Amino acid sequence: MNVIIKEFAKACIVGVSIYLVFILIHVLLGNQLIFNGELAQDFAMSMLYSIVLYMFNMGVFRYFHHTYKSELFTFKRTIPAIISGMLVSILAVFLLELFHSSVILGTSVERFLETQDYKDYWIPLFVALVVNTIFYSFYFYKQRKDYQLKEQKIIAGTASAQFDALKNQLDPHFLFNSLNVLTSLIDENPHQAQRFTTSLSKVYRYVLEQKNKELVTLEEELAFAKTYMTLLKMRYEDSIVFTMPEELQKPEAKMVPLALQLVLENAVKHNVVSSNRRLEIRIEEEPGYLVVRNTLQPKKNMERGSGVGLFNIRQRYALLTSRRVFVEKTETEFIIKLPTLTRQLKTNVMKTENYLLEKKYDRAKEHVAKLKGFYVNLTMYCLIIPALIVLNAMTSNFPWVIFPALGWGLGVFFHGAEVFEWNPILGKGWEQRKIQELMEKEKRNN
Repeated sequence: MNVIIKEFAKACIVGVSIYLVFILIHVLLGNQLIFNGELAQDFAMSMLYSIVLYMFNMGVFRYFHHTYKSELFTFKRTIPAIISGMLVSILAVFLLELFHSSVILGTSVERFLETQDYKDYWIPLFVALVVNTIFYSFYFYKQRKDYQLKEQKIIAGTASAQFDALKNQLDPHFLFNSLNVLTSLIDENPHQAQRFTTSLSKVYRYVLEQKNKELVTLEEELAFAKTYMTLLKMRYEDSIVFTMPEELQKPEAKMVPLALQLVLENAVKHNVVSSNRRLEIRIEEEPGYLVVRNTLQPKKNMERGSGVGLFNIRQRYALLTSRRVFVEKTETEFIIKLPTLTRQLKTNVMKTENYLLEKKYDRAKEHVAKLKGFYVNLTMYCLIIPALIVLNAMTSNFPWVIFPALGWGLGVFFHGAEVFEWNPILGKGWEQRKIQELMEKEKRNN
């Protein structure tokens, strides 16, 4: 019911607007405007026609929109919808004429039917065609903008989620557990608490310094892993046995920062760690890989992991190299092999260049599609409006062609402004300039 009331209100606004334009044209043509009963009757009939035609066409539109939803604005669905709107408009005009003739003028229905001529419906037919085309173009434009906005929100949300997954490496539970350990150590062993606090600060300083880097040296990452394991050993005491190479074969080799922390954290998180079942973690260096092995003693009644940690590591390596992260599982061990890189591989540069080329191609393709749509719209305007002008001159002294010419013309104008990125008030490229300004402002604040 609320929908009907809202649409009726819109129909009244449209009717008043059309009649005001009619009055304006009437005055501009030099005709004297006499406020009497005839003018009021004329206004009432104009409002009646406007409201009925609007409500009939809105009913058709809502039917097609409800039935086909997003498919409505395809060629296959739009053409039948516009044709249906035209037919409904002709039916509405017929019923309005019948009402005016029979109820207001008192003419019999038989006499009304005898005087009907199909030529009387050419004007409503053309007007309905133009109005429906403008109507559907407007809603198509609105839906397209809504879809683009929704798509951008989804992309932004996905990108934000990926960013958080790739950058925020330390599990919040680790910090929570670390603070609990620190609290207990303060009372039991203040000296150990001091060592624990120092190690914890080193861990987080490393995270803040390295998490935005693409690659770090193997030497840096292993030094961090040693500090991180010191924290875990303080917490679990002798329940963890950790070994790593004293000297590296290629300390200058590169790897993804914080990858070791995720691997070590997963080892502790998913396995039993107790004095009776000590967890052994061993880091080894193999040609082209840093290998992390841990004894496989999975916790019972533990929920299946989400795999975010391994997915995180694989995704970050995939952004930098074509070499894979290998995961192996035996009866007694869980093994992860992380590629060590001597340089940022050329394949990554090629992948980046190809990605940029694809993005440029997609943007160019989208722009060409927009241009094509605008030129089709402009061509249809240039063909149909002159035909309507000729029809107007042949059939009526009232310049009704002004309505579709102005309405459709404004649509073409704003369509072109969007395609060529020109804001009538703020100028060309305002949106891009504003985005750049906000990005620079955010960069300065950071």
